[in-house]
Amino acid sequence: MAISRHWKEPQQKYREWFKAQDNFILGQVQFVHVENKLWIANIIGQHKINKDEKGNAPIRYEAVLAGLEKVGQFALDKGATVHMPRIGCGLAGGTWDKIEPLIESALTAKNISVTVYDF
Repeated sequence: MAISRHWKEPQQKYREWFKAQDNFILGQVQFVHVENKLWIANIIGQHKINKDEKGNAPIRYEAVLAGLEKVGQFALDKGATVHMPRIGCGLAGGTWDKIEPLIESALTAKNISVTVYDF
């Protein structure tokens, strides 16, 4: 929500991507350029938005990992650092103890500087 309040493009592009369904699948990433040297990564890391009939959260950790690996490659290609909130731990229903190792594997283990913000 904080990003959407500051820049309209990432949410707009995400909605267009969803509507077009062009490679809109778990683990994919859409990069939206919002300012000089600043990109927002829209990662598809959850299935639907509510718990399923068995009570499982919508987060899909394997999809988050796949998306983070794409973000990592993008960061390496751009010589960039990564800044993010505690992704997957809000409406997606994930837990930080499962998300943090994914970030370490996909980003910090590749010497990509990562800053995680608590809002």
